Amino acid sequence: MNSLTDNALMLKVKSGDLDKMGLLFQRYHQPLYGFLFHMTRQREASEDMMQNVFYRMLRSRHTFTGEGEFRTWMYHLARNVLKDYLKQSRRNGSHYEIGGYEERIAGGLAADEQVERKLEIKVLEKALGSLSPESREVLVLSRFQELKYAEIARVLEISISAVKVRAHRAINQLKEMYRQTAVENK
Repeated sequence: MNSLTDNALMLKVKSGDLDKMGLLFQRYHQPLYGFLFHMTRQREASEDMMQNVFYRMLRSRHTFTGEGEFRTWMYHLARNVLKDYLKQSRRNGSHYEIGGYEERIAGGLAADEQVERKLEIKVLEKALGSLSPESREVLVLSRFQELKYAEIARVLEISISAVKVRAHRAINQLKEMYRQTAVENK
């Protein structure tokens, strides 16, 4: 049963076989959480939003046609959940913090290398957090979630060339922000 494509699983969910949503959850809860976390830098909120996306998938299963890729449809729903969350946060006066997230370093590194690696990660996170939401979203979808530009274009409802331009600009902005942040932290 694990050999079913994502589209086939979602079409089964659409037709009433709700147990198949468990397989989609197993396949996508981590990447979806990663996308939401990279966009907000809030663990609990990202977890809540991720669950909300799966709830919306069930609630909106009738809108899935199977013509496009499941991932595109899923990330489209995730963007809507994220927009709702950000609107609610603004109304409540909340904001997200870049801090509070520590990358887990693989074992075996010397202590000074671990410290250096953690500093580099913090600088990169701060630089990523200082990008505009549009730039950060394109980078997260392309680099962290490994979506192809065509998939991103469908998710964002823009042309592939616009995605390429946004990605190129976002990478250049990230490089510049990283340099500035690295200089500030020395």
